[in-house]
Amino acid sequence: MGFEKEASSSSHVLQEPSFPREDTPLLSKSRHRSSQFKTFANVFISVVGAGVLGLPYTFKKTGWVMGTLMLFSVAFLTYYCMMLLVHTRRKLESRHGFTKIGSFGDLGFAVCGPVGRFTVDAMIVLSQAGFCVGYLIFISNTLAYVFNYSSTDLNPRILGFSPKSFYIWSCFPFQLGLNSIPSLTHLAPLSIFADIVDIGAMGVVMVEDVVIFLKQKPVLQAFGGFSVFFYGLGVAVYAFEGIGMALPLESEMREQSKFGKILGFSMAFISLLYGSFGIMGYFAFGEETKDIITTNFGRGLVSSLVQLGLCVNLFFTFPPMMNPVYEVVERRFCEASVCIVLGFVLPALFHLLVHKEELGWKGFALDGAIVVLGLVFGISGTWSSLQEIFAAKASA
Repeated sequence: MGFEKEASSSSHVLQEPSFPREDTPLLSKSRHRSSQFKTFANVFISVVGAGVLGLPYTFKKTGWVMGTLMLFSVAFLTYYCMMLLVHTRRKLESRHGFTKIGSFGDLGFAVCGPVGRFTVDAMIVLSQAGFCVGYLIFISNTLAYVFNYSSTDLNPRILGFSPKSFYIWSCFPFQLGLNSIPSLTHLAPLSIFADIVDIGAMGVVMVEDVVIFLKQKPVLQAFGGFSVFFYGLGVAVYAFEGIGMALPLESEMREQSKFGKILGFSMAFISLLYGSFGIMGYFAFGEETKDIITTNFGRGLVSSLVQLGLCVNLFFTFPPMMNPVYEVVERRFCEASVCIVLGFVLPALFHLLVHKEELGWKGFALDGAIVVLGLVFGISGTWSSLQEIFAAKASA
């Protein structure tokens, strides 16, 4: 897909090349489109990740009321900024002659030129690839713990490799095959399967949490101190990690006019699931809640099934999450602060630049406030994360 600028116009125009170029994909994109249910499944798997296991611990630090309010606020803001991207793309396509804006990077080019594309692409690669590396690490650590942990053999080996290395390398052949599927529509059946496994695993944990809470009824706090606000904010932002998937998912939906409703329903469902999971986990163990909730259950069938279920979910989440990265590589081309800029600052900035002539002072102030707050939260979240890291090293 090529991007060209006509000599007779001062604006960028996205055009389909009439002949193959060096940046033209060897394999054409599929024309199949996703149903509403498949779109919901892809949104769910794009958002829900390993961060869910840390939500009860976050509620312990922030308090369950403060944590819930923060979680729902971030969910609404994420939905709002996703829709800013969609509305900005639609206006550019309908009024300004742009075509083929299929990704966040395309939108960045259309609004800000090469600098916009480079900025978005760099952050897409950092965030999406970073998530996927985290998935592989979680999968390898979990499988090694479940299948190879032994109190007697402190250095187990599998075919000459450490268990963690063996499981990571074992994932690559399967991921190469799955990641060769270019269409999110074709990946939807795998997403549906992974969603069912993930919801089932979380359901098992929540049932256990209720049983334990009815027996123990620990002391709980509703609000934590201001010092943990940015920590909770960073976890909440990380939990809603799918901003880079908004435009690709909308592009592949059969009824694109209904994407907003499907996205809103998906985010509401995920928020309720997150909130229930975090609250029940904290209610069950109180101040004894650990950073990964499954470790509170110890070694046993429940803990193993939940961790294996999440491994299955993350294994099949890998291909959809890497889809935007492949789109960047195809055109030749941490974590919490990048997500804040990518999820909040850039959508509001692009929306402001495109709609500035018709925005009233309220709309201008709202977009401007999101940009400013996003920058503040990004810097503060990074600083808070660094303090957590250095504090942990100092106490080790």
